[in-house]
Amino acid sequence: MAASFSEKIRRKYRYVDRGFILIILTAFQTMTVIPAAFPDGEFNALNTIMLFGYILFEWVYVGIMHFIFKKVNFELEFIAFFLSGIGLVVTASVSPSLMKTQLIAVIAGVIVYDFFVWFLKNAEWVMKLKYVAAIGSLLFLAGAFVLIRFVFGEINGAYNWLQIGGFSLQPSELVKIAFVFVGASTLDKIMTTKNIYLYIGYAMGCIGVLFLMKDFGTALIFFFTFLVIAFMRSGDIRSLIFICAAAVLGAVLIVYFKPHVAARFAAYRHVWDDLDGAGYQQTRTLIYSVSGGLFGVGLGNGRLRGIFASTTDLVFGVICEEFGIIIAFLVVMSFGIIMLYAIKNAQSSPSAFYSIAACAAAAMLLFQVCLNVFGITDLLPLTGVTLPFVSRGGSSMICSWALFAFIKAADIRSYPKIYKN
Repeated sequence: MAASFSEKIRRKYRYVDRGFILIILTAFQTMTVIPAAFPDGEFNALNTIMLFGYILFEWVYVGIMHFIFKKVNFELEFIAFFLSGIGLVVTASVSPSLMKTQLIAVIAGVIVYDFFVWFLKNAEWVMKLKYVAAIGSLLFLAGAFVLIRFVFGEINGAYNWLQIGGFSLQPSELVKIAFVFVGASTLDKIMTTKNIYLYIGYAMGCIGVLFLMKDFGTALIFFFTFLVIAFMRSGDIRSLIFICAAAVLGAVLIVYFKPHVAARFAAYRHVWDDLDGAGYQQTRTLIYSVSGGLFGVGLGNGRLRGIFASTTDLVFGVICEEFGIIIAFLVVMSFGIIMLYAIKNAQSSPSAFYSIAACAAAAMLLFQVCLNVFGITDLLPLTGVTLPFVSRGGSSMICSWALFAFIKAADIRSYPKIYKN
């Protein structure tokens, strides 16, 4: 007798021993909490309580989701907890005063993640809201640019930060969620000419505003994600080559007519020519990163932590120096695993929407990691993008968790009725 659909799915997936993984994760995080509890050599009781509270939160979360909501698949959550935990201890060690804000961002990200996983299960709502999400996100991004440009002003050479009370918000991070949602929902059905033009118009609108904001790294991430979504729905390589050629031509014209754009990348491949100027951050990152060796110099003992943006743009260098190359490799490998996980789930997802959204979200995260890691090591121009889950920043953290929801929604095990029948 032929095996049923659910039996085939069960054979395809092997459960991860939740308790064993949590014990390993807890042991690792406990070892990192102890040195993080003594920033600058003084015991910080509040941060120590919050870090151990985060470990307890992981156990409670998995317990509630498994025993109450009957969830069986936690691979994504374990990866996110691992990465977020590293980001938390680095923040607690380097910038103790910002630890509370970062922990709140992680918890908020988990809440947003669970909401989106629940929301994405309803295909009807998804399809009805695609135009609202497209128009709303584009207007939000454009409005944020105008507000920042004429009210808040430029920060670190870009117009991409909204200051609300004592908090800062990066609009482009939130629009990433809508970008994947709109692309997957618009091209879910047969790729008609109307749908193609609508999505191209939306994508180019977002990328255009990001260029005006001088947020070139995020603009590049959006363009790459657009190519992934378009290719998954059409499979037409020639059209994508044409689009890329047009984009390169546009970039050349921008650089020619806007010299200040080229100036931002002038240090690329020349960081050693100006050690104390344009190449200051990258040369220190390269020097201090390799000094960590396989096992690192120990949390709190690194020198890169004293460089500007050590917990944001340069956080991967801090991990290499203080945690060692092995942990740094695991961080990067985590995103490769996420990509493979998304591709595997896309093959048995409930619809094309989930397949496209999962692969696009995973590709967006992986490409962002490449820009961050290769940028600080001078293999690519330094664009200033964050390392998902690890870099300090509330907008980035919430966005990363939300993108994970697209990947989770493609997993057939997230639908108990389908999986069990």
